[in-house]
Amino acid sequence: MYEESWDDLAQNCDESQEYEDRTLYSTWNLSLKQIEAQDPEAAQMLQLIAYFSNVDLWYELFQKAADSGPLWLSNIVKSRARFNKAMSKLQEYSLVEAETEAQPGRYSLHTCVHDWTFEYLNQKIDAKLCCIAISAIARNTIEDTKPEFWIRNRRLEQHTSRLGYGRLKGSIDWDFINANVNNLGNLYKDQGKLAEAEEMYQRALKGYEKVWGPEHTLTLTTVNNLGLLYADQDKLVEAEETYQRALKGFEKVWGSEHTSTLHTINNLALLYANQGKIIKAEEMYQRALKGFEKLYGSEHVSTLVIVNNLGDLYKDQDKLVEAEEMYQRAFKGYEKAWGPEHTSTLHTVHSLGSLYKDQGKMVEAEAMYYRAVKGYGKVRGPEHTSTLHTINNLGILYANQSKLVEAEEMFQRALKGFEKAWGPEHSSTLKTVKNLGNLYANQGKMIEAEAMYQRALNGEEKAWGPEHTLTLDTVNNLGLLYADQGKLVEAEEMYQRALKGYEKVWGPEHKSTLTTVNNLFVLYYSQGKLIEAKVMYQRALKGK
Repeated sequence: MYEESWDDLAQNCDESQEYEDRTLYSTWNLSLKQIEAQDPEAAQMLQLIAYFSNVDLWYELFQKAADSGPLWLSNIVKSRARFNKAMSKLQEYSLVEAETEAQPGRYSLHTCVHDWTFEYLNQKIDAKLCCIAISAIARNTIEDTKPEFWIRNRRLEQHTSRLGYGRLKGSIDWDFINANVNNLGNLYKDQGKLAEAEEMYQRALKGYEKVWGPEHTLTLTTVNNLGLLYADQDKLVEAEETYQRALKGFEKVWGSEHTSTLHTINNLALLYANQGKIIKAEEMYQRALKGFEKLYGSEHVSTLVIVNNLGDLYKDQDKLVEAEEMYQRAFKGYEKAWGPEHTSTLHTVHSLGSLYKDQGKMVEAEAMYYRAVKGYGKVRGPEHTSTLHTINNLGILYANQSKLVEAEEMFQRALKGFEKAWGPEHSSTLKTVKNLGNLYANQGKMIEAEAMYQRALNGEEKAWGPEHTLTLDTVNNLGLLYADQGKLVEAEEMYQRALKGYEKVWGPEHKSTLTTVNNLFVLYYSQGKLIEAKVMYQRALKGK
């Protein structure tokens, strides 16, 4: 009875149907009774698995939540041998499948079996089991500075997706779980699921405020995380307001020179830099730099982070000499502190590549990019997003050198990697799609270029909204493309949309706003609309 193979189950279970034939369910119910008699803890484990994804179940996933779970779970995860014994018992009855030798220690359930565990073993949502699952996912998150971060993030993504499943989504008692919600917010943010991340942060914030008060460090840390999220969403007013609240709180609790205070100051500086508020940004960076140097010394990694950020700020201002000085200082410091292949070192190598590109030092730029690609590939793997970002930048470098074949090869490689890592609608994927659009436009491949731009625009509107700056950049690019094709009505429509959006997000004097104003000037002038052209020209001139 229990020798039925996985393939047989697949043939007998159509995921798109309602499983009118309950023969398999009856078999599994009989199997469960046998398991309950032989290893009752294994049977309880099967009920818990319903709250996870049906694939990639491993020992540590459950072990991290043992202290928040019942005694039977602690018993199962007290050793890897006991865990494997319980899973083997489930496997004996064809309820669980051990994955291949290439991935030992991982288990999965067929979709039909998984549905049965939820619909029959959990006809009423078990709040405690749900809490265990969420705790397990949240506690398995790791810092993004660790080499295994990317792999762990991908493994956890399918389990976080389970939390949005059907009646489970509406049955979670988040007040019962708030201790782990902040980690879930971090996980969703790293996965690019910003709406879900905001929901988690808000839940965590509400819980911390209720339990600890508005000025507790856990509360303030979540406030700061919300600021980071708002900045990623281009909600700049909300981001600044949130950072200021966190900063005020940290200064009151810890003082003006505590690391939490200084990190929040750095976040404010990044925000101001992205807004083009250069004076404020440099003021914040210098304050953070002075604080970290006093606290940790000139070669501490926290100090070097600020040094590197100052390099970015100077580079954006075309102060390339000052930028190189900062990057070189950060580079030497990271090499000394972490070694030549640490991700922080490689990040600065990548920044130096971008700087050399801007200086027209193409040979040096290519050397830096290749070093970064090689390093990231060794440390994090050839398909890691850090590797792919550098490959994408190599594509940009080649495009600037008119090495169009090499550029397309890099963009296609990056695109394939991002689609595999993050999916077709992630921002990194869409940026690479946009780069391909730019490349095709420069080659005069207008049909291919428009297809890429439209794909990027559709994805960005869905992911970020119609007024996000990434969306507006693509709108502006479409305007340029239509203008080159002589589609002047469509071009003006795109430019006006981009201009209106930039003015709302960045203000009338931001460089993106003024670039679009200039594009409108060129369009009107080419049409002989001299009055409109003069208005745009004078506005662009005044802004510069």
